[in-house]
Amino acid sequence: MQRIISIQVENKFGVLSRVAGLFSGRGFNIESLSVGPTTDPTMSQMTIVTEGDERIIEQIVKQLNKLIDVIKVVDLTENEFVEREMALIKVHAKGEDRAEALRLTDIFRAKIIDSSPTSYTIEISGEVKKIEAMINLLRPLGIKEVVRTGRIAIAREEAKMLLQREKKVAEG
Repeated sequence: MQRIISIQVENKFGVLSRVAGLFSGRGFNIESLSVGPTTDPTMSQMTIVTEGDERIIEQIVKQLNKLIDVIKVVDLTENEFVEREMALIKVHAKGEDRAEALRLTDIFRAKIIDSSPTSYTIEISGEVKKIEAMINLLRPLGIKEVVRTGRIAIAREEAKMLLQREKKVAEG
């Protein structure tokens, strides 16, 4: 089962390497990884998608919490969250295929961000299923290249508030 782990870390040299090293050192696979700064420039937010049962995910979370530069680890899949991924898809677009590429771009609320006489580059964001569906529908046109960001995710506000309440109750 895929799990999404959100990790708040110090924005320092080598932190990404230590987190990735923890996964590789213990034989856990990273399906996708996204990192970016937060509103506080001293911290970064990582979103890691991995696979494992409850025992493995618990082990990963415990090990991540032991890393010095890790501030907070949350297994988002335990609560409500929203997720997105972005993809850039370059497709062959000649003749009537151009109209089909435009039609699919419109249906999926994507954007044409580059155009040439023989191709379009399409930007799409959304849930993984949406991106997969668009890629599958564009495949007959001839996909030249696909670049994906990996998922980013954030807890829904209601779930976040519930977690904070549970933490306060547990602390007494």
